[in-house]
Amino acid sequence: MQNNNNFDAVIIGGGASGLMCAVSAKLKNKNRRIAVIEKNDRVGKKLLSTGNGRCNLTNKNISPDKYCGTFKKQSGIIFEKFNTKKLLDVFKNLGLLTSCDSEGRYYPLCRQASAVLDVLRFSCERLGVEIFCSESIRSVKKSGTGFAVKTEDSLFSAKKLVIANGSKASPKLGGNSSSADYLKNFGHSLVPFSPALCPVKVQSDILKSLKGIRASARAVLLDRNNNSIKEESGEVQFADGALSGICIFNLSLYAKNGQTIRLDLLPDISLSKIYSLINNNKKLFFDLELDNIFTGIFQKRLAQALIKSSGIKDFSRKCRSLTDDEISRLANKVKSLDFPVIENCGFEQAQCALGGVKGQEIDENTMQSKLVRGLFVCGEAVDLCGECGGYNLHFAFSSGFTAGENI
Repeated sequence: MQNNNNFDAVIIGGGASGLMCAVSAKLKNKNRRIAVIEKNDRVGKKLLSTGNGRCNLTNKNISPDKYCGTFKKQSGIIFEKFNTKKLLDVFKNLGLLTSCDSEGRYYPLCRQASAVLDVLRFSCERLGVEIFCSESIRSVKKSGTGFAVKTEDSLFSAKKLVIANGSKASPKLGGNSSSADYLKNFGHSLVPFSPALCPVKVQSDILKSLKGIRASARAVLLDRNNNSIKEESGEVQFADGALSGICIFNLSLYAKNGQTIRLDLLPDISLSKIYSLINNNKKLFFDLELDNIFTGIFQKRLAQALIKSSGIKDFSRKCRSLTDDEISRLANKVKSLDFPVIENCGFEQAQCALGGVKGQEIDENTMQSKLVRGLFVCGEAVDLCGECGGYNLHFAFSSGFTAGENI
């Protein structure tokens, strides 16, 4: 087994937080010897997939309110020091130009995730960060006042160790629970990983007929007592057995079995106005089959699903046969189409994961473990998960940069 001598710091994980950590450490002290160990054949695979390949790297509305997890309260300290402007300035100094869309999401100007990864890679090369890819870690241990990381072919020793190798989300891109395993071995408490920012499995007898349809809606997550937990607006995608779309992904951070997702398919139109619209269509299409009642309002299959959900089964009836009670039920269904929650879809479809090392065991000023001196944790290995819109990458970069400054 080859020994690669001593490093000032070894960073496990060559993703967003790990690469930013390495860059930050070298910018703080160019004489430090920094190693990044990555199990994939190249760094940044998951980073390339973010934002549909465009890399939504931050948002102008960064705030703890956009996150959940045991590190939520502490994250405010990180975001106060490392706000949106600070991150954009860091990337500008690395050579990346960015632009902001109408919803406050920042992307590389070229809209290519590869540009974000490239400026990080090139900075690592320029600064002398040593990157080791295709390295399968066999053990991570405390060794004297430092740490020893053993892979299949090499032995790495370091004064400081950074756990930055993510979560179980996106296993095809390398996601797994190894960060939790390492941290458990160091005595840390972990919140188990669970999939987040993903489709939500729901109970419904109409979803199969709606597969592939998209509709704008207000989506509200309700508890067992019909109290609102979280509300989102946007495009909902109907899948076989699940609801999807960005607004559903955001609800998935909070969704649990026994809750309900309620869709308002015409959120800007009042219930009484919808009743009038349906009544008017009854007159316009009086001699047509009943499944034409939502013509000009909804896609045909969605219209049929609404009629079925309202307890009206005979589509051969004419629109003129609709009773006032049936019109009322249809109008209410448009405003309140309910889907009982089963669970979130699996890690394969998850962009991120809830869970990780408990927030109270990490010093938010440095990202150093409060239990093991010299051990740092950043990115998805920390129990903090944000909504869609660049929030998770911002935390990955900001926690990585903070750790790098302090290793």
